[in-house]
Amino acid sequence: MAKLALINKQKKREKMVAQYAKKREAIKAKMSVNATPDERMDAMKKLAKLPRNANPTRLHNRFSRLFGLCRQQLRTMASEGKLPGVRKSSW
Repeated sequence: MAKLALINKQKKREKMVAQYAKKREAIKAKMSVNATPDERMDAMKKLAKLPRNANPTRLHNRFSRLFGLCRQQLRTMASEGKLPGVRKSSW
């Protein structure tokens, strides 16, 4: 299982992404194809001023949806043959 600090950091990022979602969408809408280069540059500068953790790509999915396990536990249980229908691959 992930350390408690990592879990708390992830929750903090999720809150920040939700907090800045509307603001990010409004700024991204200004960066449309029809915008002038100056408008696009201003929008890019505003987007860069937002906190890094407000970007949704900074979120990590630490658990497998199918089994509800983190990747390390999934790997060890699959190697031990404890997961039905999962086989260790080799190529």
